[in-house]
Amino acid sequence: MHHRFSNFWPGAHRCGGRHGRGGLMGGTMGGFAGRGDFGGHPFRSGRKLGAEDLQLLILSLLADKPAHGYEIIKSLAERSGGFYSPSPGMIYPALTYLEELGYAASEADGAKKRYSITDEGRAYLASHREAVDAIFAQLKWIGDKMEHVRRVFSGDREAESLFDDAREQLKSALMAKRGASEEEQLRIADILKRAADAIRGS
Repeated sequence: MHHRFSNFWPGAHRCGGRHGRGGLMGGTMGGFAGRGDFGGHPFRSGRKLGAEDLQLLILSLLADKPAHGYEIIKSLAERSGGFYSPSPGMIYPALTYLEELGYAASEADGAKKRYSITDEGRAYLASHREAVDAIFAQLKWIGDKMEHVRRVFSGDREAESLFDDAREQLKSALMAKRGASEEEQLRIADILKRAADAIRGS
């Protein structure tokens, strides 16, 4: 599966507004809010995370366990490696709308509200599981890439040491094979090519 946001999943949540209990609220949430905004830049393929996408993510998290709004924000930030951290101004209206649809329910928990998914919500989530999995996969992909960049620019000493050690071992192994037979050289060349492809992720 290519981890790219595009309108490839069935239905694609193209609700043009509030459609009662038949579907989630359409429109976009203005790209990525919170710490993961990057100036409003959308996902790689140019598709912004829509309101209906966020609502599906919330339902998926509530299907795992009931949660407060701030716990949902924290979970989304963790699942995306800090890339996507929606603001309370995005989360709570989405939760309210899910309640209106009957897909979520809330109960008082001190001064806060704890939200849980309803049977209707589980049924709706199940019918859009492919879309939810695709969104979470993209968030993880971006989060992993960001973590790699952070490690590179933070001068991660452990990673740098492991990299240098592996590079020296490779150089030593190649030096030891100098003067090898043509058959052995072809075998080594094939190993190096496969290693290069693996490093590039191809």
